[in-house]
Amino acid sequence: MVEKDVQSLLGKLSQLKKEIRKVIVGQETIVEEMLVALLAGGHCLLEGVPGLAKTLMVRTLSQALDLSFRRIQFTPDLMPTDILGTEVLEEDHTTGRRFFKFNRGPLFANIVLADEINRTPPKTQSALLEAMQEFEVTYGGQTYPLERPFFILATQNPIEQAGTYPLPEAQLDRFLLYIRIGYPSAEEETAILDATTGVKQAVVHPVLGGEEITVLQGLVREISISGDMIRYVAEVVRATRPETSEHGYIREWVQWGAGPRAGQALILTAKARALLHQRYAVVPEDIQAMAYPVLRHRIVLNFKAEAEDIRADNVTDFLLKTVVRPVGLLK
Repeated sequence: MVEKDVQSLLGKLSQLKKEIRKVIVGQETIVEEMLVALLAGGHCLLEGVPGLAKTLMVRTLSQALDLSFRRIQFTPDLMPTDILGTEVLEEDHTTGRRFFKFNRGPLFANIVLADEINRTPPKTQSALLEAMQEFEVTYGGQTYPLERPFFILATQNPIEQAGTYPLPEAQLDRFLLYIRIGYPSAEEETAILDATTGVKQAVVHPVLGGEEITVLQGLVREISISGDMIRYVAEVVRATRPETSEHGYIREWVQWGAGPRAGQALILTAKARALLHQRYAVVPEDIQAMAYPVLRHRIVLNFKAEAEDIRADNVTDFLLKTVVRPVGLLK
């Protein structure tokens, strides 16, 4: 791919951010992490209390992309066929022959918003696993491929646990990033109130199409990362495991550490962040920034840690400060 075309695509990434900022005030890190997941070809789990614009963020991103978008409201009575689709009996009026036809469900879209995913039973949650990992759906012995790019953005509310079904660890691991959304700053909240209580409504224009996103996802794989930095990522991931970690802090608080998929995710998202910042090589800041959303749902803490309010982010913070980086990566 020629340099001119690459620069054109990178320019569109900058324009994509501007379109999203028309609606979303602040939350720069959150928006960046969502775009990183898109460029890396992975899925996101967004967690935040009600009213923090989780759904609005996803809708705005979908409006800024020339892709098909479907929203699925997850409820306790939602069945797998409600999201995958189902077979219906039809008749050929010319021959009178009857046959089954597969009617595709809302999962067959480029961007799927799985709203309040933890409010539906495990049977329906597990119906997403094949789609998230293999980018295809199997129904009635027939496999149906999903159109690329395919991007699931799931949301969940951390404060209401009644009537919810915690996501199983296997499904959590399929999410490339686990993004936590916090309250806005005082200035941001004032700007939100001003922008959302008037007459004027921001109009978001599509900037990138499916083919361009596919090209950008290919460019992410070509971003350079040094061997020392890959070894550093491996050391950080291995240090999360109590049985192999040399740190007493990890053995005290962690029940299960992250698997190799965490290292793959950390390198891919670091590459995507580098491209988003218009760099062609990963720098230490990329790894440090992406370590939190990558490891947040892949480190399982023990009961003692939960009782002492120790979070996965505390473990990641400890490791980033403790695991010795190669000399070339020191600030």
